[in-house]
Amino acid sequence: MPDQQNIHITPKEIEQLVIARLLVLPEGKKISIGSEGEFTKNELIDRVKQGDELGKKMIEVELDYLRSLKDITKDILADE
Repeated sequence: MPDQQNIHITPKEIEQLVIARLLVLPEGKKISIGSEGEFTKNELIDRVKQGDELGKKMIEVELDYLRSLKDITKDILADE
């Protein structure tokens, strides 16, 4: 297993990960992003690709989610 501290993920790879996660959202549904409004998954994907403020926020939210998932998993495994 590789040393986790030596893993480097590029900004492009992070963008691709966020887009992949957005692609699995259901078609025809809108996602509410606070005071920004409602967006389809394709609109969010476009914003991530553009790298505008909303796109950056989506990346930040997804990374926070993945970090918390990792921490929860680590805690559960530690309790076993």
